[in-house]
Amino acid sequence: MKTIGLIGGMSWESSIEYYRIINEAVRERLGGLHSAKCLMFSVDFADIEHLQRTGQWEQAVHLLVDAGRRLERGGADLVVLCTNTMHKVAEALQAAIGIPLLHIADPTAAAVRAAGLTTVGLLGTRFTMEEAFYRARLVDQGLTVLIPEPTDRAIVHRVIYEELVVGAIRPEARDAFHRIMDGLGRSGAQGIILGCTEIGLLVKPEDSALPLFDTTMLHALAAVDAALQA
Repeated sequence: MKTIGLIGGMSWESSIEYYRIINEAVRERLGGLHSAKCLMFSVDFADIEHLQRTGQWEQAVHLLVDAGRRLERGGADLVVLCTNTMHKVAEALQAAIGIPLLHIADPTAAAVRAAGLTTVGLLGTRFTMEEAFYRARLVDQGLTVLIPEPTDRAIVHRVIYEELVVGAIRPEARDAFHRIMDGLGRSGAQGIILGCTEIGLLVKPEDSALPLFDTTMLHALAAVDAALQA
């Protein structure tokens, strides 16, 4: 079994889910008392959020490269960046470390394609929804990606940063996401990518008429696949 290196804390609410999913999957696949070999370096999300908000992405690169190198020195065989938004700097992070970085968009795109879908709605932070770094990776794998209207994008972004990252799960937010997902469906989406690792804490399959692709779950399971690969 390979050792999984997790860069977490963005936010720790979803990093908990990564740890749970990975260990449950290893136990299910290997049986008995098996659990995952993993390391986690958890950053201070207040620092990351400030750098995001003020556009200091190069400084964010330095923080994540430091985390990745610590994991590599600690014996990790691969790195999982436990966030969608910070994959904006994934290429720079991968270039700075000597072990593979498992990109969150890749298992997500694979799951969408395996379901026979070609057009998906994307929910996430405004960075993830509006910038090319994430959507382009999905498009390169044959998908058409739809995003909400500007007003709805602002709602999704606000709920993530003001509620979900601090563990606040509110019915009003779930209702708003339900409405936004329905709108994406009317625009042609065949499924919805939950492109922020906290959204799965709020939105469940029963909240959507369309199939949901939870990036936290897909990314964590892909890490287990990589760790158990011969």
